[in-house]
Amino acid sequence: MSVDSSSDTGRNTLLARLGLPDLSGSGRFVAANVIDSLAGGLVMAFMVVYFTRTTDLSLVSVGTALTLGYALALPAPAVAGRLLDRFGPRVVVGVGNLISALGFGCLFLAHETWQIVATQLIVQTGASLYWTAGSALVPLVAAEGDRTRWFGFIRALRNVGIGFGGAVASLAMAVASTTGLRVLVAVNALSYLLAAWLITTWRPAGEPSAEEKAAAAGEAPRAGYLTVLRDGAYMRLVTANLAFVLASMVLSVLLGVYAVDSLGAGAWVAGVLITLNTALVATTQTVATRWIERHRPAKVIALAAVTNAVAFAGFAALSLVPSWAVVAGLLGAVVLYTLAEVLGSPPMGELSVSMAPAHARGRYLGMFQLSWTLGGAVAPAVLTALLDRGPAWPWLFLAGFSLLAVPLVLSLRQAPAPAAPTVHADGVSAMEGSHS
Repeated sequence: MSVDSSSDTGRNTLLARLGLPDLSGSGRFVAANVIDSLAGGLVMAFMVVYFTRTTDLSLVSVGTALTLGYALALPAPAVAGRLLDRFGPRVVVGVGNLISALGFGCLFLAHETWQIVATQLIVQTGASLYWTAGSALVPLVAAEGDRTRWFGFIRALRNVGIGFGGAVASLAMAVASTTGLRVLVAVNALSYLLAAWLITTWRPAGEPSAEEKAAAAGEAPRAGYLTVLRDGAYMRLVTANLAFVLASMVLSVLLGVYAVDSLGAGAWVAGVLITLNTALVATTQTVATRWIERHRPAKVIALAAVTNAVAFAGFAALSLVPSWAVVAGLLGAVVLYTLAEVLGSPPMGELSVSMAPAHARGRYLGMFQLSWTLGGAVAPAVLTALLDRGPAWPWLFLAGFSLLAVPLVLSLRQAPAPAAPTVHADGVSAMEGSHS
């Protein structure tokens, strides 16, 4: 017994030093996040090529249909927020996964333009329900002082999953036949079903009982989206997050075409840069969270925004450097860009939850998710249009928007900086000063 206890103590201490949260009792929650991340990586890399190979439609028709389906799904976060307040996050996340599974099943039946629009609408609606409610699961699994670690850990998981899922999709598209692509679709649909089962059968210790939910619902004041819009502090957070949303689109929308067409770098460079970003986030996110959790979230987010601005200024300046320095400059700018991502994501997730009143958390998170859906919808058009005007324009726009986020987040109401978790001799993580 003494040997086992010592082993557990050592393991818990090591996990804490790595910036990892206490994972005990959360196996299904973690597994569901991994599956959703893998499936999400497949979605982003897969849809265009799948439809161009399995239908007679042109690339332009497929792209237009997918864009229209995405646009039609824009109201989904608002619906998800209302459902979240009524049914709780586990139910909404589970339903989102089921809808995503249905959407992937519909890929087998989509041959005409309108069918692709409908399929994309279903898939994106499921994704919106999942992403809106996903953040609300963290308070169920984490003590309040441990939330930042959980957000950092989930971010690292998602980066690994999305990167791996995208790699699998790319490999399948390179070597698989049409039948192979359909098999991949079926596997993805089944993975969403598995994720739905995992999250709906998970029983977190922090979830209130049915009686507590009923009592809270009876006592809570009525709140709708107008309440959120009147909350100036939260709307400043949503606006600041839009800067990070636009920044997150750089890898998928802007970097490759900029590196190849504007800077004359080889096509392989973009792949290396994306891989570097994924690897750095996966390996440094949880360790960086140990530093992040010792500082006020708003200040860390402001630092991340400034770092992004410096990275974007660096990207813009590369159009002026000699060709032999381009690759090194791209690597340096991507490292700075990744540092901003690592710094900004956990405290932004923490504030999106902690600044939302419990009785209306769904509406608040629905509004927060709207910044992601709107940013994802407009970024391709805006960034490519700016690039058409000149190689520096999209980067200067992103740098300016990032700097605009700094006063927005610094103006948020400030909570005391959370004390860092300490690990006692028995290996149990606690928050210093948490009972003060």
